[in-house]
Amino acid sequence: MSKQSTDEPIRLIVGLGNPGAKYEQTRHNAGFWFVDLLARQYNAAFKVESKFHGMAARIVVGGEDCWLLKPNTFMNRSGQSVSSLAKYYKISLAQMLVAHDELDMPPGVVRLKQGGGHAGHNGLRDIMSAMGGRDFWRYRIGIDHPGSSKDVADYVLTRPSKDDAVRIEGAIDEAASQLPLLVEGAFSKVMNRLHTSR
Repeated sequence: MSKQSTDEPIRLIVGLGNPGAKYEQTRHNAGFWFVDLLARQYNAAFKVESKFHGMAARIVVGGEDCWLLKPNTFMNRSGQSVSSLAKYYKISLAQMLVAHDELDMPPGVVRLKQGGGHAGHNGLRDIMSAMGGRDFWRYRIGIDHPGSSKDVADYVLTRPSKDDAVRIEGAIDEAASQLPLLVEGAFSKVMNRLHTSR
């Protein structure tokens, strides 16, 4: 019965990416791809919300409201958008899920975790700064590493190969299918499903 107090249900899902057609298909926009898929699955449309510095959509999952957010601020200012919506709707860190590209995992893999560092990801870094904490949930969407840290900046802003894109889309599909459990706060079940699928 105490589960609700320790595992708060997700009320805000942030997809990280850069706005504009130039970046739409790049690896760094994997978070955008995820929330776009959720909007399609739940018949929601993103609308420009200037007070949140981004595009937002409201979906209903299992009778519960959940916000989807795509910051329009570019990656390194994502926190401005996230904190604006979270504060307006009084959403806590523990009720937030941030979907982002992950260099340290191969395409086709997605992992759920809470807290931790930003590992050099500018979007995560800015959210932690703006929100004053790091205990939000993350969907880490594998995009693989180019091999050298010098190549990362260019690598994340290019398109994945066709094979990698198919793998990433498959992982995002699997992650999206867990949304009802996330909105219940059943994070251990989600971890068990995603982390044992590969």
